[in-house]
Amino acid sequence: MQQARVAVIGSGLGGMSAAISLRAHGYDVTVFEKNERPGGKLNVMEKDGFTFDLGPSIFTLPEYFEALFARAGKKMEDYLQLQSVTPHWRNFFEDGLVLDLYEEDEKMRRELDKLPGEGEAHWRELQAFLDYARGQYQFVERGYFAKGLDTLWSFLKFYHVDLLTGKNDYRTTMADAIASRLTDPKLRLIFEYFIKYVGSSALKAPGYMNLMPIIQFDKGLWYVKDGMYHLASGLARLMDEMGIRLELGTEIRALTREGKKVTGVEMADGSQEAFDIVVSNMEAIPTYRHLLKEPAKRLQKLEKFAPACSGIVLHLGTDRVFPQLAHHNFFYSEDQHKHFRTVFEKHRIPDDPTLYVVAPTRTDPSKAPEGCDNIKILPHIPPLQDDHEVSHDEYVALKERCLDKMERCGLEGLRESIITEDLLTPVDIERMYRSNQGSIYGVVTDWEKNRGFKAPTRSQFYQNLYFAGGSANPGGGMPMVILSGQNCADRVQRDFPLRS
Repeated sequence: MQQARVAVIGSGLGGMSAAISLRAHGYDVTVFEKNERPGGKLNVMEKDGFTFDLGPSIFTLPEYFEALFARAGKKMEDYLQLQSVTPHWRNFFEDGLVLDLYEEDEKMRRELDKLPGEGEAHWRELQAFLDYARGQYQFVERGYFAKGLDTLWSFLKFYHVDLLTGKNDYRTTMADAIASRLTDPKLRLIFEYFIKYVGSSALKAPGYMNLMPIIQFDKGLWYVKDGMYHLASGLARLMDEMGIRLELGTEIRALTREGKKVTGVEMADGSQEAFDIVVSNMEAIPTYRHLLKEPAKRLQKLEKFAPACSGIVLHLGTDRVFPQLAHHNFFYSEDQHKHFRTVFEKHRIPDDPTLYVVAPTRTDPSKAPEGCDNIKILPHIPPLQDDHEVSHDEYVALKERCLDKMERCGLEGLRESIITEDLLTPVDIERMYRSNQGSIYGVVTDWEKNRGFKAPTRSQFYQNLYFAGGSANPGGGMPMVILSGQNCADRVQRDFPLRS
């Protein structure tokens, strides 16, 4: 069989998924990674006896990962093991309420009794909302996910009857759909912030994005045993076993091209290598802007694929354990809609953001020395803006507001307990991963901008250039970028089938 040579730029989860899937199809694959370890944003740092997972912290939809290993004729459990996390989330509010989300019905019922009013009425509302969300998930999964639908036209062609009968909630925003089904203000805040999975605004995302709670409530929430980075190292091991060439510490500075085809890659040292097909795990807009130097007129066509939000990522090692925290926690803004508007419409640093806080030692005590805590704090903030430069001092001031908020919500003594810390800003995220304006989650999910679609898997401008990762369909989040790599490989196989 004649093997086509494929270059994959970047070894994030989307790039590794594409490489494994392409190799399973029979292609000769080389992966180029600018950093010294594979994994992209799924990264790890050891500091002063603490082990910090720098990137994704929540593992969901294990079936997508199992399917990737199955393509290579392997079983995921031979490379990594999963541990169930419970409660899913702990939610903190400024008035002192602490409410957990549980997969188990009886535990969730008891939590709802903490809210004003009748607990049974809240339970009935929640079940009705989850039934609605389940319908949205089933609708999106059977086409957009399973078939790899990649454009609005393909979406309309596949779903046209269902759209006419109203099975898909695209007419309302995510927040409006929640408000019409849940009466308690705090439950509304909790379910609005499921949009964190894709770094977008519940005020702008279409209603069908309410599918996200089903990912947890029906399918569970997990942690990778021994640390989230073991997912990246497991995939890297599989790539090595499959004979995929991985070039670490090798930055690609340009794509070579001829007419409507890319012809290969140019490394930072000026050397070049020819390839038949290129898959970019680098986001679509930076690929066109930096690797292909596309003119402004062509880049304007891509403006709808604007970046999702960024964040500051604060890693803390403390000299004591804070038992108030669960593995996953949220500290809510007192005006979450103002937070959304500030970040996604005004593109400014919020005064009072909702915080995502991870304390992985609840599941994995090895991540901190005995008697200490390992805490990651992530507030969503705008990506880098050409017309408004944020100073490092402003990021530090936001960090201090985050610590103030957590102390107000019950973690007294947090600031004085810190014995080591590390702060990543959007500037660092852009530098480390070449993400678009320091975005964490790829392309924003915004009905007005892009109808919720991300960049097409196949380039609009080059016949043999493809994309995998958070900027390509189906979008951000670990299971989606794993799926994007598989869908990308299947598209390559359809377009450029190998011949015996």
